[in-house]
Amino acid sequence: MTDTSAPLLSLRGINKSFGPVHVLRDVDLDVRAGRVTALVGDNGAGKSTLIKGIAGIYPFDSGQVSFEGKPVSIGGPKQANDLGIEVVYQDLALCDNLDVVHNMFLGREVKSGVTLNETDMEKRAAETLQGLSVRTLKSLRQQVSSLSGGQRQTVAIARAVLWNSKLVILDEPTAALGVAQTEQVLNLVRRLADNGLGVILISHNMNDVQAVADDIACLYLGQMAAQVEKSSVSSQQVVELITTGRSGDIGLQPETAMGGAA
Repeated sequence: MTDTSAPLLSLRGINKSFGPVHVLRDVDLDVRAGRVTALVGDNGAGKSTLIKGIAGIYPFDSGQVSFEGKPVSIGGPKQANDLGIEVVYQDLALCDNLDVVHNMFLGREVKSGVTLNETDMEKRAAETLQGLSVRTLKSLRQQVSSLSGGQRQTVAIARAVLWNSKLVILDEPTAALGVAQTEQVLNLVRRLADNGLGVILISHNMNDVQAVADDIACLYLGQMAAQVEKSSVSSQQVVELITTGRSGDIGLQPETAMGGAA
């Protein structure tokens, strides 16, 4: 059982503006190892900006970032990767003309001298997929173009955890999937956390959130309305936090909720 007492990733007072538009306002977020934290919010709430800051794509304007209890400054994607932060974006960034192994090692190929070490890469790819209990792929050497949507998502997630990652961020991983494939991917998301990783799941689908999340962080107009344990709130309360920034006594103060913030 993973120790969940101290956050793996902790953000405090995060701000980000693009010109005159204040996209993130004093955002706090905690992500713990061994738990799935669902990041939810309406379009324009700031979810993409927040994860791109964590991934080193955008620098935050102000605020503190801690990783494994130590203050860090994430100056670019390589620094995020070096910490153990990996992101699986919605477009997956897979190459259709390459097989599963070459996609998993894309840009980080293992070499023996000047040639690729195919044996080592295939072995490590197989071990990673086995560790995630993935049984839906017929062959590691089949081209990605021949895979279903769920299988492609599986390859992208497996690639993210191949690199001794500690935190995996998944951007709408079930958005284009059918029911059976969605279940496969959600089972995989759960296994990531059960294997001790911290997981941030961005989703608009409340059924997915209810199925796999341990914690729910609700962004509203660039502010963190609330971060709560899933077991402590109903789906209706989560929807209210997303749409108005407040539900009962949870969330933003009434004067800043419901669009009151300038």
